[in-house]
Amino acid sequence: MPVIRSAMPHEMEALAQIGLSAWCKGIKPLVPAPVAVKIERSNPFLSFLRELGSRVLIAEIDGELAGLGACEHEDDTISDIWVSPAFEGRGAGSALIAALEAQIAERGHTEARIHVAAANERALRLYQNLGYRQLWRKLDFDPILETDLEKIGLSKSL
Repeated sequence: MPVIRSAMPHEMEALAQIGLSAWCKGIKPLVPAPVAVKIERSNPFLSFLRELGSRVLIAEIDGELAGLGACEHEDDTISDIWVSPAFEGRGAGSALIAALEAQIAERGHTEARIHVAAANERALRLYQNLGYRQLWRKLDFDPILETDLEKIGLSKSL
C-alpha cells in the first residue's frame, strides 16, 4: 500500500525525473520530435515542482518515491498525476488521486475534475475505474507541447 505525503525540498530533483520518465512513456509519442527533445533537455517538471513545493503530494512504495500528484491552482482540478513506469500498477496513482480528492473536498468542492490526452489510454482507464465520467472531448492546441492534442475532460462527484 502506497504511503502518501507532502514532498520535501530535497526530493524535487528525483520527483522531476519521475515526472519526466512518466511523461516520456505516456505523452512523448504524441508530440513532435523537436519538442520532445527540448522537454527532455530542460525537464520543466523541476521548476514546476519547486514552485509548488510541499503542495505536491508524493506516493512512496517500500520507501521509494513512486509518483507525484498536484492540484496546481488549489481548486477542484487535479492538474498532475505522474507515476514512475517502474511502479505502475501498484496503486500509487489511485492513492494519489484519493488524497487529492480529499483535499478538493476539504476546499468545499463537491466534484473533482481531471483531463487527459485521449491517446493516454492507461491513464484514461484508471480515471474511469476510479469513477470519473467524461464531460468533454476536444482537439486543443497545447502551447507547452506545441501541438494539437485530443484531450478528454472528466469529473467525479465527491
